[in-house]
Formats: sequence, C-alpha cells, structure tokens
Amino acid sequence: MAVDRLLPTTEAYDLLDLVREIAAEQLAPRAAVDEASATFPRDVFRLLGEAGLLSLPFDEEDGGGGQPYEVYLQMLEEIATAWVSVGVDVSVHSLASLAMSVHGTDEQRMRWLPSMLGGDQLGAYALSEPQAGSDVAAIATRAVRDGDEYVVTGTKAWVSHGPHADFMLLFARTGDDPRGGLSAFHIPIGAGGLEPGAGSLSFGAPERKMGMTASTTSLVMFDDARIPADHRLGDEGDGMRIALSALDSGRLGIAACATGLAQAALDQAVGYASQRRQFGRPIAEFEGLQFMLADMAAAVETARSQYVYAGRLRDAGRPFSRQASIAKLTASDAAMRVTTDAVQVLGGYGYTRDFPAERYMREAKVTQIFEGTNQIQRLVIARDLLRQSGL
Repeated sequence: MAVDRLLPTTEAYDLLDLVREIAAEQLAPRAAVDEASATFPRDVFRLLGEAGLLSLPFDEEDGGGGQPYEVYLQMLEEIATAWVSVGVDVSVHSLASLAMSVHGTDEQRMRWLPSMLGGDQLGAYALSEPQAGSDVAAIATRAVRDGDEYVVTGTKAWVSHGPHADFMLLFARTGDDPRGGLSAFHIPIGAGGLEPGAGSLSFGAPERKMGMTASTTSLVMFDDARIPADHRLGDEGDGMRIALSALDSGRLGIAACATGLAQAALDQAVGYASQRRQFGRPIAEFEGLQFMLADMAAAVETARSQYVYAGRLRDAGRPFSRQASIAKLTASDAAMRVTTDAVQVLGGYGYTRDFPAERYMREAKVTQIFEGTNQIQRLVIARDLLRQSGL
C-alpha cells in the first residue's frame, strides 16, 4: 500500500517514484530468499549508490544529493518497507559518513567525502564493544600516538556489514578520561587502507541473529593496526561529542526503518484480512478485527509523524536530540506491536514461514535495541526534560 506523503519539492516526489520503483522491482522480490540464506546483498547497495540513494542528505558540493533530512528519512522508510535489512544498512552508511561531513576539515572532506558518497563505497560504524554497549564511556579499544600514526588495538562488536564495508568510522580511546578520552577516526578498508586478514584487521564470524540475517553483523578486531594521524576527525578527546551527535541522526534513521517495517506488516494484515473468509464472509468485516487493524494503522502513522517532525527540526537547525529519542522509542515499539498483531491477524499462517509476518516480527525486535536501547531513550528524554526544568 503506497503511503500518501507530503514532500517539500517536486524533485522529492520524483525521487519518491524512483525509490518505490527500485523497492518494488529490485528489493521486495529478493528479501525473503536472501534473509533465509543470510546472504548480504552487496549488489543491491551498488544499485542504490548508482541511483544516488546512499548520499541523499549530504551537501551537493561534497558529492551528496542535497536533500533535506525529512526527505531522506521518508525515502529510507520506503526502502525498509520493502526490505528492512537494506534500510538499516543504508542508515548505518549515512551514520558512518555524517561525522566526516560535519567534523572533517576542508582537506579531509575534499579528500574522502566524494568517494564515500559516490555510490561505490559502503560505510560501517564501530562504536560498541563486547563490554561497552549503552555505556559508551566503558570503551577500551585504544589508539596510541606513534609519530605520524596511531596504533590501534581492541575489539568492536555489533558492527553492521563490517566485513563488507569499504570504510569505517572508528571510536577509540586516546586518553584515560571516561568521557573526554575518546577520539574518532576515518578508516579506509581494502585498497589504500587497512587490509582485512593482513594481521592488523580481522572480522569475527557473523552473529547468529534472530532477524535481519541478510545484514551481516560481526566483531571487528584491531591488532596494532597503524592509522595515519591525519585520519583522526576533530581533536583528540572529541570522540564522545562526535558519537553522540551522530547517534541523534542515526536514531531517526532507525525510526524511519522501524516505521517501514510496521507499514509492511500492516499492509500484509489488511490484504490477508480482506481475502480470508470465515463464517461465509471476509474476516475484515468482523468488528473486533477492524479495531485491531485501526490500532495498527494509528501506531504506524504516529511513528511516521514523530520521525518526520524530528527530521524537520534537524533541517531547521533546531535542537532535536529529545525528539530523535522519542521518534526511535515510538517507532520501534510500534513496529514490535504492529508486527505481533499482524501475526495474530494471519492466525496459524502468521506463525509459518510461508508468509513474511513471522519474519517481520523477528526483525522488529532489534529496532528496540540498537542505536541505544529503548530504556536508554527514556533516560535521554527524561534527562532533557529535567534539564530544561532547571534540575
């Protein structure tokens, strides 16, 4: 079911048509097969890159699409409605590129951003560690200055499409202060950068996940990896600020993807209820089921409204951190609820792999966990409220 969207320009509507065409023809037909085989669809990201969809919210002078974040988020929802793993990995790529766009020097941006946003490269984001998830201050990976280089040693966890990435945004400790001792680094991978398997950079086996299995997630290990000092973004100690500011935008990406997943579940539930007959009529005619569908639709549209509003605040240069957390919390909780209800609407068929409802339900759960668990989002929201009240 195509969502009727409000977009700011004619160009954005043309872009929407392109996204919907690619989603219908190239993404949706492959999703179930690649998810079942846990196959990372690298060719899909090349296709999205060629169409300019990996660089939508970045400035045109840097090689981006020059679109408002509001537009980018709505395009991301369309991708996620067809295949949420792809939507999430597009969001991660944007998250990994954002720090360079905002915090890179003019020389760094001219040197790297055009290739990062040109469509051929895919970026990963390396923040969490086995012992440091929500507690970013517990990061132990260390980067020690050695002349014109940093020597990096440590392990990063939960890195989306890490083994398939062409560059990585890495956060490592350059000082002992829990919050002020982190620094950010741009890490090219492969030709001209760190070579996987060469001794200093390696990847763990893919995590055996409940859902989104086509989006490879793994450990990344650094063993005395040497990184040129001019790959550092910002000053030493700026890493916490860079990470948290990027996560605000990344949470909006996850909110858009969660909304797309919920929309896909709603579409399937409505379609099934309209066709499935019991007691001589479609089950969609039963009032109890109509109420369930109405609640599902209200949850999806509420989630969409939240992330669009936060995106508009971001576009206007207004503070949006609290609204980003509200959007991520609202959308991911909605995705879990709507996908669960979709399984219920389909009854026994919803519990089988003959229909995608059960996959949607498994995929929805992680949206409540990554980019900060929903418990962390509640802390962010509450602390901002209390700070504004003077406490």
